[in-house]
Order: sequence, then C-alpha cells, then structure tokens
Amino acid sequence: MSGAVASSVDGRRFTFESPNEQLDLRPGGYAVCGEYLGQVHEVEPGERGFARGGGVLLDPEVKPFGEVPIEAAAEERVSAWLETVRPEGAALDVGELVLQPGLRFALDASGFDRHTFFCGQSGSGKTYALGTVLERLLLETSLRIVVLDPNSDFVRLDAVRDGIDDELASRYRAATDSLVVRRGNAEEADRLHVRFVDCDPEEQAAVLRLDPIADADEYGTLLDLLDSGLERSSESTEALAGKLLESKLPGQHQLGARLRNLGVAGWPVWSTGDAGSVQDLVAPGGPRAVVVDLGSLATPGEKAIAGEAVLAALWRRRAEREATLIVIDEAHNVCPRDPADPVAELATEHAARIAAEGRKFGLYLLVSTQRPQRVNELVVSQCDNLVLMRMASRSDLDWVAETLSFAPRPLLEQATAFGQGESLVAGKIASHHPVLVRFGPRLAEEGGSDVPTAWASRPVSPP
Repeated sequence: MSGAVASSVDGRRFTFESPNEQLDLRPGGYAVCGEYLGQVHEVEPGERGFARGGGVLLDPEVKPFGEVPIEAAAEERVSAWLETVRPEGAALDVGELVLQPGLRFALDASGFDRHTFFCGQSGSGKTYALGTVLERLLLETSLRIVVLDPNSDFVRLDAVRDGIDDELASRYRAATDSLVVRRGNAEEADRLHVRFVDCDPEEQAAVLRLDPIADADEYGTLLDLLDSGLERSSESTEALAGKLLESKLPGQHQLGARLRNLGVAGWPVWSTGDAGSVQDLVAPGGPRAVVVDLGSLATPGEKAIAGEAVLAALWRRRAEREATLIVIDEAHNVCPRDPADPVAELATEHAARIAAEGRKFGLYLLVSTQRPQRVNELVVSQCDNLVLMRMASRSDLDWVAETLSFAPRPLLEQATAFGQGESLVAGKIASHHPVLVRFGPRLAEEGGSDVPTAWASRPVSPP
C-alpha cells in the first residue's frame, strides 16, 4: 500500500490504514473517504510503520465500499456539511471547532429539552463555557432559566462586557431585561429568602431533623401545628420559635426548643413577612431568568434549604408545564451522591425525580460539576447530552464513559489533553455527531474570579 486508504463494510463506520509519515488524521477530526465525509474517532500505531484507526461516516445513504483514498477534510467541506445539519430552530453560536480553528460551531437549542451533564476539572474553563451557553440561550430562545449558583459565578449574567458590538449588546440587554438575581446579603427587594410556612411537612421535618418514626411525638406535633394555623400566623421562623417556647403544651415547647437548639430559627435566609420568597420567584409565570445566589448565604444549612426549596417549588408546580431549564452548578454540593443531612437528601431526591420524570412536564436539568463521581448517579444517568472539558482523572473519565455510554470512548480519552475552554460535546445539542469545541467569548461579565497570582511574581531586589 502506497498511501492512506479506508473501507467500510456497512456504510456507517469506516476503518483506515495509513503510513505514519502521511498521517494527518486526529481523533475528533474530519476525513474524506473517497467521496464521503466521515469523522475520525480513533487512531492507533500499527505495525511496520503504519497507523490504523476508524470512525463514523457522516454523509447520508452511504453504501459499503472497499479501499478508497482517505485524507483530512478541508475546512470548506466540513463547513458545507455543518450547514446541512444546522438546527431548524435556534442555533447557539458558542465557539469554534478545536481542529478547524475559525470554523464556528452552533449548538442545537432544541437539544436542551434533554438533560445535560456539564463537567470538567478545576481550571478547565467549565464555568466560563457554561456562561457562554446560558447567554446564548437567553439571546436566541425564550426558554425559562433558573440557576442554582453556589459560587456566585452568574450573578452578573445581565452585565454586558465592554467591547461587545453595539447591536449585539442591545439585543442581549433586551433579552436579560427581566433577569433577576437574589442574594442573601442584599437589600430587602433583592434578598434571597425562603418562606418556612410554604415548605411542605417533609421539608420542614428535614430542616428540624425529625424522623416520622424515631421522633414520632415531635413529628406529630409538627403536623398538628400545621393544621392549627399557628405557624402561618407568625411573621418569621424566629417568631414562631418564640411562640412555641412560650406554649404550655409540652409538645409545642419541645418543638420550639429544637428550633432554637439547632440554630435554625435564626437563619437570615428565612422570610420575615416580606414578599417575594424564592418559592414564589421560581413559580410558573415568574421572571424569564432567575439566578439564586447560594454563594451569598452564610451557612451550609441555609444554602441547602434554599436549593431544596427551589427544586421542591418547581416540582410542586410541574403540572403547569412551563418549559424551564434548571441549572445546578457545582451539583456535587446540591444533589450529592452521599447527602450529609436530611435537607441535602431531600434536595437530591427532588433532582433525581426531575431527572427521571421532569421532561414530560417541561423541566430540563443542566447539571454542572468538577467532581462527576460525587453527583447523584440517578441524576447523571438520565442525561442525554454531555459537555466534557479537561479531565485528568482516569477514574472520573471511566465513570463518565460507563454512565453516559452514548459518548465515544476514544473521544472521551482526548479530555486529558484539552486546553482551557476545549471540550467534547455529544448528544442532541451537538447536531448529529460528537464534536470537539473551543468555547468563548462571553457576552456578560463573570461573577466570580480566581485569586490573582501576584504572589508568584519575582520579588524586586532592594536597591
């Protein structure tokens, strides 16, 4: 054999063999096999100076073929094919092809009606890339978005960066005009707060660490309290604890002591008679986009109940079928594999229920993490889309490959060598094939940032 050749026995996949010195095919890249366009998935060193590999054919209605020449596809050929699979609806221009720099790639917005798993190790550019996706969804679609934001990374999602084209900036400001951010340390109108009385008995019991069997008497007192209306007559959880402690009924006094002793009653996250609780905010008919700034809350318990309350409120109102993308950033903290307390356990149950049954009600998850094995497996296993950024951990890659088997393993393996912002995108959002994409640039300001590394600068010697 004098040159690189490919063949296909089924018209869907191809294999090839190439002299090492002629090899210009890379996993994730595109190749022309005779007259057909394909995508290379794997390349392995062969014997006697030859490399072997294979991939999938992208052109429709390909018949099996014998040995034909194979070479890397020119940009024009790839661009023309991408136009044939361009989404009929909204297309989200999020970046360029890694192996074809300058060739733009658009995600299929309609693919977000499937759950999406977004992962990458610290420093991979995961948060930046997720921001790019959310900006384009806001700009190009009418999909409602609710973000659980544990690190305050998306609190400036409506703040347009300097240097953005005037027309694009104007469109984006209009798209984010109804976006609201709720922070735990904000003024009253923008304060993130949860109304305890709007939590159902299971949620309230979780906050109070009450088990319906082990703590049967106190649990019964809580149910009686709900029936009596005493709870709703209190403007705040702290006021409710005071009334219970003053009660001459032993059960109510004991429940008040539990509220006080756990420190729960004094959490600043509770509503104090003010309107606009987080449960109301995320209800159908609310703002187009809501960022729930969990990172602004002081304690893990407050963060847990705020995240749980959002998921619970969305699930309770599911029958109203308002299409909503629920973004759970740092999902290993919100819906962990091994919940550390009853509230986290309840939040995880809500997330798993939405993952399993939410799509028929228009509830779609986008779950993001740098620790894939620490996220509830039931949540991840229901995802039909994957955005994988740099991942050096072999065990994490193995877990992702096993859990989301629709992503080709040879392309998953490329993640160990990804640069910042580079990713593998697979699933419905990827327009018919897994693709290597470099994300950016952003339209809005980032909410969080890394600590400057000025400490690493060489000190200046004194004169």
